[in-house]
Amino acid sequence: MSGVMLNSSHTLLVLQGLNESASGRHVYFAVALTSYGVTVLVNLMLIFTVVLEKSLHQPIYIFLCNLCFNGVCGASTFYPKLLHDLLADAHLVSYGGCLAQIFAVYCYVFCEFTSLTVMAYDRYLAICRPLQYRTLMTMQKVVLLLLLTWTFSLLETLGGTLLTRRLPLCRRHLPRIFCTNWEVVKLSCADTTINNIYGYVLMFSHLSQFGLIVVSYTHLVRASLRLRSDRRKFVQTCLPHLVTLLVFTSSLVFDIMYSRYGGGSTLQVLHNLLAAEFLVVPPLINPIIYGINLHQIRSRILQKISPRAETRTT
Repeated sequence: MSGVMLNSSHTLLVLQGLNESASGRHVYFAVALTSYGVTVLVNLMLIFTVVLEKSLHQPIYIFLCNLCFNGVCGASTFYPKLLHDLLADAHLVSYGGCLAQIFAVYCYVFCEFTSLTVMAYDRYLAICRPLQYRTLMTMQKVVLLLLLTWTFSLLETLGGTLLTRRLPLCRRHLPRIFCTNWEVVKLSCADTTINNIYGYVLMFSHLSQFGLIVVSYTHLVRASLRLRSDRRKFVQTCLPHLVTLLVFTSSLVFDIMYSRYGGGSTLQVLHNLLAAEFLVVPPLINPIIYGINLHQIRSRILQKISPRAETRTT
């Protein structure tokens, strides 16, 4: 079938990532359901804590809410389909459904990276230019940065999805547990040069964002070494951001490089686990890291859960 073009609008794609896990699917289902539930719970807990506490209506916490909301969206693009497939005999997805998942997953990815860049910029202003911070980071600017983050991410994702949509399919088996853009591109027997070029443009764009983050952290480290108050602020607000960035970037880079240049099935099980890391780990650990490290959020959450615990922490 590799040389025959399929009718894309009626094609059912086969996800092969769960083929080797038939024996323990109920265990995997329980683990995935628990992970999804905890992810949604901790993110919504942090979001509602910030929304309900007027003292937390500050740029850093608003950007953190956006990061958590995006994490819930990212997890929700992955877990429901995975949970369905773990209980199903056949792991099928329509071509339209696959493109929809691709759009949602990559919108999450681009929004996550852009949000982390915006948060690095916010921390740079707060620590390196504290006297001008309130005039530079106004609520109007916060709203503008959030709009730009989502608009930029949606447009990036739409461009890539439309480029993939135009390709005729010649195969229908995906060696994954969820749909990814490059794996679908590889199913086509048409010329994919434009898709390659667009992919490299996106890589350059987000590498530029990563460069901006590195420059910001260079200034942040210098500032934190000068004053103890800046050092404390760096540990409380920048260290969680740095951990989040490293976890997300490393898992995403591995997935991209293996998808494009890796091959063979010897590490397929391990690859499928690591490929889903950027959809599982960051949404789960982001609110936990920030919730534990930021005293204002930690104390408010503990106060809601147990007034005695909150009193001891203060």
